Amino acid sequence: MQFTITGIWEHTGPFARMIIFALGAMSITSLVVIAERIMVYRKNRSESRSFATKMGAILAKDDLNTAANAKTGKDVGHLGRVINSGLTAYRVSSSNKDVAVESVARALERQAQREVQSLKRGLGVLATVGSTAPFVGLLGTTMGIVNAFSLMAEANSGGLNTISSGIAEALITTAFGLLVAIPAVMAYNFLQGWVDARSVDISESSNEFLDMVARHLGGLHS
Repeated sequence: MQFTITGIWEHTGPFARMIIFALGAMSITSLVVIAERIMVYRKNRSESRSFATKMGAILAKDDLNTAANAKTGKDVGHLGRVINSGLTAYRVSSSNKDVAVESVARALERQAQREVQSLKRGLGVLATVGSTAPFVGLLGTTMGIVNAFSLMAEANSGGLNTISSGIAEALITTAFGLLVAIPAVMAYNFLQGWVDARSVDISESSNEFLDMVARHLGGLHS
């Protein structure tokens, strides 16, 4: 058997081909998720930085009323959506300082959780592909070895020469499984790290904004 794509395909049986098709579908799915997440993350990062630049200039003056009424548009990224939710809660908050701060804190927390879950969308697919692809390939290998030994029994002959081609064919599915799993696992770890970093950014920004609201309301009621 020649170790080319054509040679491998010609020497694989129906079950091995089914396994290869399944692994191919898993690979395509993971690549689509990776590409989509990278585009989403880049867009969110760019929009969040733009929002931080615009809103930071207003908040630096401790002018929450202007910030609450500022028109920032829809494309504000994950950071903008979280801070805007806090600004909305501040705009409609009660005159009682403690109630107002608590309302803003809950709004920030709710939106932060939504944003993190949105950023994690699709990562479960990568985790599933990365963890199951080797086992799918191993299934094909196991059945291939069983078939190789069955053919040896039917031929009533032994030795490696009899089953070597069958075992080589069977191991191909394990190789395909690893080729699918390794990029998926690497991409999952990279993207999950990005989400974790953004989660920290959101938490820090939310706490800074909440402190600003508390100071502002404290000044008004002092």
